[in-house]
Amino acid sequence: MLIGIVGKPSTGKSTFFTAATSVVVERSPRPFTTIKPNHAIGYVEVECVDKEFDVKCNPKSGYCVNSRRFVPVDLLDVAGLVPGAHEGKGLGNKFLDDLRQADVLIHIVDASGSTNENGEKVQVGSYDPANDVRFLEEELDYWIKGILDDNWQKLLKESKRKKNEELLHEQFTGLGISRTAIAKTLTELDLKEKPIEQWNEKEKMEFARRMRRIGKPLLIVANKCDIPGAYANYERLVKQFPDHIIIPCSSEAEIALKEAAKNGFIRYIPGDSDFEIIKELTPEQKKAMEFLAGYMKKAGGTGVQKALNTAVFKFLNYIAVFPVPSDKLSDGKGNVLPDCFLMKPSSTAIDLARAVHSSMADKFIRAIDIRTKRTLGADYVLKHRDVIEIVFGR
Repeated sequence: MLIGIVGKPSTGKSTFFTAATSVVVERSPRPFTTIKPNHAIGYVEVECVDKEFDVKCNPKSGYCVNSRRFVPVDLLDVAGLVPGAHEGKGLGNKFLDDLRQADVLIHIVDASGSTNENGEKVQVGSYDPANDVRFLEEELDYWIKGILDDNWQKLLKESKRKKNEELLHEQFTGLGISRTAIAKTLTELDLKEKPIEQWNEKEKMEFARRMRRIGKPLLIVANKCDIPGAYANYERLVKQFPDHIIIPCSSEAEIALKEAAKNGFIRYIPGDSDFEIIKELTPEQKKAMEFLAGYMKKAGGTGVQKALNTAVFKFLNYIAVFPVPSDKLSDGKGNVLPDCFLMKPSSTAIDLARAVHSSMADKFIRAIDIRTKRTLGADYVLKHRDVIEIVFGR
């Protein structure tokens, strides 16, 4: 799974990336500070099963705090997109191409209105962030429409021997868009059986738009909400775009809190809506912490962890499954509940076996529900927070 972080320059994309991954990358108010995409690991939060089994979790990857399991996910921060990106403006074609394999996109919007459409600094509140919501979706739609246009003659030739679903899946497989998404798009637009040579420009554009929404879902993060006036802009965005999920966010606050926790000044776990001061602070530090506490109380947290969780579990509908070596819950190296896998919806026991190791799927015998001790077949549909043992031939 790959989460793409997108937006115009200077909205705080790289700041969000650092807040989510703790990987420090160059950050600057100058447009196009990021040219090459940044790639690192972030984490989504899952309620761990350790307390159910009265054990202390010791994962091989990620980490677990107070029965809150943080599971790794891949994040990609691409360079800023500007209006006309699909035409190559601002190196737009290259930056759009970087998003090909992303499963879901997080659009970082500058809710403070302090950067114009090109990412240039302007007076706070002088620019309407709603413009950015519209422009980015339009750029992505025209990008996909452009790919369709570039290959239209080839599609017309092959349409004589292939159905639309197969034809278009082959065309867009490089974008990481599933055949299911293509089929759903065609069905919704009543284009599944209509020969593509009869499609008009409006139908082609609507296909690109609808397929992007299904195959590349877009979560909006209203960043810089700690700046005066920005939270009111966030509230206006929610009213203006009722069909979108929009999360208020302060990436800078998340970075500050993680740093303070690392240095032992506070207790804070990503995703918390508050924090506890555990070490004496200077007057300046105390003032800063009071400001952050006030903001978090209003916004319900910094928004960074919520954005990642929403992208994976609400947009992609993934589930978390705990494969264990046996009912002892630990592997040969003493790792308790060593793994937590993020699986696509409707995944089965054999899919889990394949995710753990291909040989497990090849030699699959059965699965066992550790909670109930019930034997499960290869076609058992996994549920969120299942704890499963895979039994396979040696």
